[in-house]
Amino acid sequence: MIDFHSHLLPGIDDGSDSTETSLAMLNLWRSQGIRRICCTPHFYAYSNTPARFLVNRKNAYEKMQIAMEKADSSPGVWPKLLLGAEVHFFDGMSSSEDLSSLCLHGTNLLLVEMPFRKWTDRMLEEIVQINRRGLQPVAAHIERYFDFNSGRMIRRFMEDTGVMIQCNASFFLNQRTRRHALKMLKKEQIHFLGSDAHNMEGRKPNLGPALELIEDKLGGASLEWLEDIETDWIDISP
Repeated sequence: MIDFHSHLLPGIDDGSDSTETSLAMLNLWRSQGIRRICCTPHFYAYSNTPARFLVNRKNAYEKMQIAMEKADSSPGVWPKLLLGAEVHFFDGMSSSEDLSSLCLHGTNLLLVEMPFRKWTDRMLEEIVQINRRGLQPVAAHIERYFDFNSGRMIRRFMEDTGVMIQCNASFFLNQRTRRHALKMLKKEQIHFLGSDAHNMEGRKPNLGPALELIEDKLGGASLEWLEDIETDWIDISP
């Protein structure tokens, strides 16, 4: 299984603050059986450019690779790191020439963080236009927008824009939201899961426990559904 959303790369955003923290996070993922991690640092168009972001991401990735090699150079011991971004929604993003450079490497999947406020028709139209460009928008942590938008708006977003849906492991692990999360997954409304891990304290890797809960409550069919999507969209070769 792939952790589709993480802030593992050190020193690039509000996620891991050091290679030591990142190695501890990787060891926890490894203990949970997670073998591929999408590194999706925040991208904010108002404070960064794609070119500068990609340089910073490359530097953080190379620093991480060196740390992993020094810690344990055994083949296949570490989860594979896949480079992407969590792109905060901005006006006109669908016409940004460099948008494709922020997709998950080797795919056209673009992880988009929607605004934490009431959405407008214009916002939904931006997502439609991203899709028409041949990119596949994926809404980050869908559950975090429920408090800001009506059920009708959320349904329009999920059904009418061509967006795919990512949710965080905490959506399943929180007893208050677990039932909603399981219902959505059973209805095949969730396409990717992620821990959205930032550190080893309050936001540590937790995808493994969520997968165990899903299998316990829904059986293996839902996990197979998620794995099939991963296989269709992402190169999972070693």
